[in-house]
Amino acid sequence: MGENGATADAILVQSFVLDGPAARGGDTPRVAIKDSIDIAGLPTRGGSRLFADAPPARDHADVVRALLDAGCRIVGKANMHELAYGVTGINGWTGTPLNPRWPDRIPGGSSSGSAAAVAAGLCDFALGTDTGGSIRVPAACCGVYGLKPSFGRISRRGVMPAESSLDCVGPFARDLATIERAMAMLDPGFAVDALDAPPRLGWVAVDADAEVKRAVDGRLAASGCAIVPVALPGMAAAFDAGLTIIAAETFAAYGMFADADGLGADIRERLRAAGRITPDQLGAAGQVRAAFAAEVDAVLAQVDALVLPTMPGFPPTLAEATDPRAAIGGLTGFVRPFNLSGHPALTMPVMAANGLPAGIQLVGRRGGDAALCAAARWLEIPGGEEDE
Repeated sequence: MGENGATADAILVQSFVLDGPAARGGDTPRVAIKDSIDIAGLPTRGGSRLFADAPPARDHADVVRALLDAGCRIVGKANMHELAYGVTGINGWTGTPLNPRWPDRIPGGSSSGSAAAVAAGLCDFALGTDTGGSIRVPAACCGVYGLKPSFGRISRRGVMPAESSLDCVGPFARDLATIERAMAMLDPGFAVDALDAPPRLGWVAVDADAEVKRAVDGRLAASGCAIVPVALPGMAAAFDAGLTIIAAETFAAYGMFADADGLGADIRERLRAAGRITPDQLGAAGQVRAAFAAEVDAVLAQVDALVLPTMPGFPPTLAEATDPRAAIGGLTGFVRPFNLSGHPALTMPVMAANGLPAGIQLVGRRGGDAALCAAARWLEIPGGEEDE
């Protein structure tokens, strides 16, 4: 395994080849790994200058070991938003990964390089992490699939930060079958499921851009799925509670670096604000978590999955994404609540009439990751978005 340095478009921050013992030549899946996930013998830098001189990891993260044991070929470590604490993917130290199909627009974050690597064809699938939308947002921005599994389903051992009550490791791919293949490698209990009839989907009414809504509505209308309106009145409170919990947990992991040299300005600002979270605020957020999880469970008892846009609007241009605080609400308002509730959530690409990427988000029952993918298959276009 040799480290070759960052790619010119900042998608991979370390490029190498690492084969598992069961690699099978042409049938060996190529995988990129987010740089918050340990690969033995390489530093885990988390997209931050703070860890520029980090020692090599001693062991593979559990997910890396699982992929190698399944015969995968790891082709590099993917770039990311610093400390996984941002949603634009803009990184002043490692560079901002190119969004391959919309190069003037953000790649999304924090798993920016993972989404971009898949979209660019540098790998067959990639691993990212999702604490508040960090798989689903970049997947939607780059026009690929991304799955946040049920909380706790996939091991986080060897993933930074070590402790999180929201974060999930999950895959990106260019099609649903590869998402399912990756999940089966990561979790031996994942078995591909199928539905004999179109699923019944609960449409969550949200305030989204009219062009985004038209793109999603068009795909739903063509799918043959039964669409019924459902209400999640706790979504706004869940979004706020998710922000509170991620702030407290990120400060616990990295707060000691809030005044350190080399920290990105956006991360410094967020860390300092996170240090002001009070125990009462955290306790109230925990109450919202329990209530919203129960609310989602109750609605999912009536339908096969929930459906809504992945993001309220389209990915902003790089020039527009100058205020990280505004980006948080503008990009994660529809995804972050399901980190709080712990339900599996999948984004699949859809193209709007203006040629920009949107995303359809499907949310399934806790532990029902395979059933969620089975429902999503009814919305998938054979051959991909290029056929539209």
